[in-house]
Amino acid sequence: MHIETRRLIIRDWRAGDWEDAHEIFSDPEVMACCEPPYSPEDTRRALELFRFRGIAFAVEQKEGGKVIGHALFKQLPGEAPGVYEIGWIYNRRFWRQGYALEAASALVEYGFGVLGVHKICAETIDPVRSVPLMERLGMSREGLLRSHTLRPEGGWADVYLYALLKDGG
Repeated sequence: MHIETRRLIIRDWRAGDWEDAHEIFSDPEVMACCEPPYSPEDTRRALELFRFRGIAFAVEQKEGGKVIGHALFKQLPGEAPGVYEIGWIYNRRFWRQGYALEAASALVEYGFGVLGVHKICAETIDPVRSVPLMERLGMSREGLLRSHTLRPEGGWADVYLYALLKDGG
């Protein structure tokens, strides 16, 4: 994978990305809506998985070459062909600068335009940052699973389900 936007390169993870990856995945605030923060060994294992499974990608700033984000984009297992999942995790220092929207928009365009994907889905327990981003991408809310999962720090959380169809519906 290699997609360029105005400010970013979305590409395969590399072994040399470990330091930037660990900066992202070890931050408790970044991981608050995902899973517990990663140890150095957790980051090493995850990076190897990302590198060889082709399901998640590094989001690199063109200027400076720093990996500032992680983009998930994969065929959903057990679903009909053409149903993909999208997701994102970004270094907290780069929040609120439009990077997640820029990268996710490029992945949506790539999915529909190049891969011929039928539907792109996303889910989150974060109604403050991720739900508005999903809506800015043009995704529609398909469901709410109330008190459906445990937060990494404990306690029940709602899961918001969003999707976008190729025809815009």
